[in-house]
Amino acid sequence: MDWKRLLQFALLGSSDVEQYAILLVRVSIGLFFAISGGNKLFVAGGTKPVYDTLVQAKVPFPRQTAYFVAGVEFVGGSLLAAGFLSSLAGVALLIDMIVATLTSAVSTLPKGLSPLSWLDDLLYLPEVLYVLFFVWLICSGPGKFSVDYWLAGKLLR
Repeated sequence: MDWKRLLQFALLGSSDVEQYAILLVRVSIGLFFAISGGNKLFVAGGTKPVYDTLVQAKVPFPRQTAYFVAGVEFVGGSLLAAGFLSSLAGVALLIDMIVATLTSAVSTLPKGLSPLSWLDDLLYLPEVLYVLFFVWLICSGPGKFSVDYWLAGKLLR
C-alpha cells in the first residue's frame, strides 16, 4: 500500500477526482433549481407559495417578484446544469438564496437562542447551504465537463 499517497489524499484530497466532484455538485444543484423553478412556472398554482411568502415579507410587487424568482431559478438552474454561463447563473441564484434566507428562512429560527445555538440553526438551513455551494462553484468555476470550459478553450486561444 502506498502510505504517502494515502496520507496525501487524506490531507489534501485529490485533483484527479476534483472535476467529477464539481460536475456532480453543479449538475445536481442546477437540476434542483431548474425543476423547482419549472414547477413554480409551469404547474398551476406553483407561484402561490412564493407569492404568499413575499406578501408576508412585505416585498413590493409580490406577484411579479414571484414570477421573477421562479424564472431566475428555472433559467439559472438550467444554465448551471449545462455548465453554460455558470458564474452568471451562480451569482443570480446566490442572490436569490440570500434574499430567501433574509426574507423567509431566518424568521423560522426559534427566538431566545444563545448566539451559538442561533448560528447552529442558521447553518442548518438549506438556503444557507445553497449559498455556500454557489460561492464555491463561482470560485472554482464550472469544471472541465461544461460548455463554459469548451467555450473558453475556443475563445481564449
